[in-house]
Amino acid sequence: MIFQYYPDTDMLYIKLVNRVSTESEEVASGIVLDFDEQNQVIGIEIEDASTFVDLARLEVSALPIANLIVSDRVPVEEQHGRHGHRAPA
Repeated sequence: MIFQYYPDTDMLYIKLVNRVSTESEEVASGIVLDFDEQNQVIGIEIEDASTFVDLARLEVSALPIANLIVSDRVPVEEQHGRHGHRAPA
C-alpha cells in the first residue's frame, strides 16, 4: 500500500495494490475509488485532502508490516507555508 500526496493539487492517493485502473467512481464529494478489470478497489483518491486529513501525521497500528519505506519527506512547515495550507487546530 502506498500513500502519495500531491501538494500542487492537494490530492491524497492511496494505492492499495499495483494494478491498472479501468474504472473510477466518485462515492462521496471529493472521494473517488479506482477499480481494476475484476471490479476490485485498487485505489482511493481524496481531493482537497488537507481539509479532511492531518497530513503531518501517519499512524500505523497492528499491521503486519515487513517493510516501511519513507520517501520524499517534506517538513510540515515547508509544506503548509509553500501551499497556503494550515495545520488543523
